[in-house]
Amino acid sequence: MTEPTARILVVDDERAVRTALRVNLAKAGYDVQLTASAEEALEALAAREFDVVLTDVMMPGESGMQLLERVREGYPDTRVILMTGHGSVGDAVTAMKQGASDYIIKPIKKNELLVIIARCLREKALLAEVKHLRAEVNERYGFDNIVGVTPAIQHVFSLITSVADSSALVLLTGPTGTGKELLAHAIHYRSPRRDQPFVAVNCAALPQSLLESELFGHERGAFTGAVRQHRGKFEQASGGTFFLDEIGEIPMSTQVKLLRVLESGEIQRVGGQETIRISARLVAATNRDLRQEVRDGNFREDLFYRLNVFHIPVPALSERRADIPLLAEHFIKKYNARHERAVQRLSSLAARQLEAHHWPGNIRELEHVIERAVILCRGEEIDQFSLPEPNLEEAAEEALVPPGKTISDVLQDTERRIIIEALKREKGVQARAAELLGVSRSNLNYRLKKLNIVVKNIVYE
Repeated sequence: MTEPTARILVVDDERAVRTALRVNLAKAGYDVQLTASAEEALEALAAREFDVVLTDVMMPGESGMQLLERVREGYPDTRVILMTGHGSVGDAVTAMKQGASDYIIKPIKKNELLVIIARCLREKALLAEVKHLRAEVNERYGFDNIVGVTPAIQHVFSLITSVADSSALVLLTGPTGTGKELLAHAIHYRSPRRDQPFVAVNCAALPQSLLESELFGHERGAFTGAVRQHRGKFEQASGGTFFLDEIGEIPMSTQVKLLRVLESGEIQRVGGQETIRISARLVAATNRDLRQEVRDGNFREDLFYRLNVFHIPVPALSERRADIPLLAEHFIKKYNARHERAVQRLSSLAARQLEAHHWPGNIRELEHVIERAVILCRGEEIDQFSLPEPNLEEAAEEALVPPGKTISDVLQDTERRIIIEALKREKGVQARAAELLGVSRSNLNYRLKKLNIVVKNIVYE
């Protein structure tokens, strides 16, 4: 379907040709501007943006060929179509090799021209979409999206920077939820392979019966249900990066075949005889201690050493607590955009609460907590009441218990602090404080008495 707002610049030294083109193109819904020379066309291009330049090849002054070169240099997003007489078809073909989108032979046939223009506009739209998607991907997987200032994560950044532009195998190890796949993407998008595929497989998510077919592909009839040939992930990633997540879950029988692929650079599809050369770079990840798995007889020693070319240990969130406020701020921005919120920050109490939690689910758990808090938050600041209640209890249990106190004492202190904070926010109005806390007025009165909180003694800011 033709975009009615597409702008076309016509360049031809013959007035009759220009006039005929304007009539036909305007009827087709295009915004048309006419120029009589390459020099005039360059002035028009400097003044406004055009989607397509439709130019004659042979003109006084600069030729259409020279104009093509100027457009490609100064306006690379603009498509160029050449109009040529029979005698200069060879020149037109040469010009296409130099970047012209198409050419058409005079006398111009209206329908043929409209088809060529429509195709050029589709190409332009697709290229714009690819450029946008690449920018989006680079933003998503660039270092700006991997947040942290602690030495632990800065060391990871340094290792990624060192290895990204090589073809070395990389092994990422660390607890679940620490962002290993995000780091694999960062390695890919900082490498010369960035414009080639990034293909990921989670080994833990596939049954053993399907894993080899998924990795190496299969031929038609290789097993029941194999009704057509299937290209495996190694083939799909050829030229790019293949991310093999949870590699510690691969069974021994598949480990043997994976080792053979890594050593030879060749695969055979399941049920096939043909040897297929592949050139994917492997990045593997696991939350297991592979050395211990080798000692326990669950992982091949030779495969471990083949994978362990460049090891990047990824720290747990508990090892980089100083990054928690930065990560929380990053996720607040992310989920503000997704859920159309306007949250600005964490309260100091909420920030302390997040830092006190031990985060068994690591960054993934923190991200889910912040998304929930952004959705629940009614103002500009996330307070402790927007955080999941289990976090409050776990944070209290993790606190160092002072001598002579019990966990119960620490929990009471935490409850007392939260209630006093709510009363301060509501200037001592107990009904509003109870609503903020999500309890009834009578329940709040009960807690005030139990904790010996005297409302009139609270200093309001």
